[in-house]
Amino acid sequence: MVPEVDVFCARCGTRVAMTAAPPTPAVGTAVFSASASGVGPKLAVLDATGAVKRVETLPGPESTLGRAEGELRFPDDTFMSPVHAQLSLRDGQLFVRDLGSRNGTWLFTDAPYKLQDGDTVLVGSQLLRFRRLGYPGPHPPEADATRRLGSATPSADIAVMQQLRADGSARDNCHLSPSRNVVIGRSEGDWIFPYDKTMSGRHAEIRSEDLEFIVIDLESRNGIAIAVRGEKQVRPGQRILIGDQTLRVESV
Repeated sequence: MVPEVDVFCARCGTRVAMTAAPPTPAVGTAVFSASASGVGPKLAVLDATGAVKRVETLPGPESTLGRAEGELRFPDDTFMSPVHAQLSLRDGQLFVRDLGSRNGTWLFTDAPYKLQDGDTVLVGSQLLRFRRLGYPGPHPPEADATRRLGSATPSADIAVMQQLRADGSARDNCHLSPSRNVVIGRSEGDWIFPYDKTMSGRHAEIRSEDLEFIVIDLESRNGIAIAVRGEKQVRPGQRILIGDQTLRVESV
């Protein structure tokens, strides 16, 4: 028997016909799938310490998150609505939108944030709503020309931060005025919440800049988050709070 690699017979020198190798079976081209290839946006689900529990890949350009419905579900999270939020990928950018959930969708800030009328800020476990008041008008003269007694203030209050109860009603108020900065914390600052263990000693500052108010995180342990109104862009590294789930965008 002549080995397959020999061209001539080793005994008689006759050229040996080569046996064609069996054809390689054709492999069909697979249909592209973002979920199968794992190239969609990736979200890390974090535990209470900030460690990664698992990483989820969003299957398509629009993904719904909820307790009972959607592409990403958290059936045991009683703080999450059945249909809670939506993540959309457009032109290489990721956007988050709340879908009318009961507890809202929260985007943690990674830079100073200029407050807009109606914004709700999460500081520790406190929900603080920002409201514009406008400048007060002049007081009409008293009928008997007697001046009213009142506390001397450096400037007029033009905005207020309201601490919200679970039913949405206001509890405590902190008034804001031009040139007045307010530090919020558990043990230090101008507005203190000693009973909130999720709040750092010095947690956040509301800084007055001209007639605007900027909220700044003071390197707190848990950060500050803004309730999403409309649609907000989310960058890699930012965290989102949906129900009781903290999600971090790993890649887009």
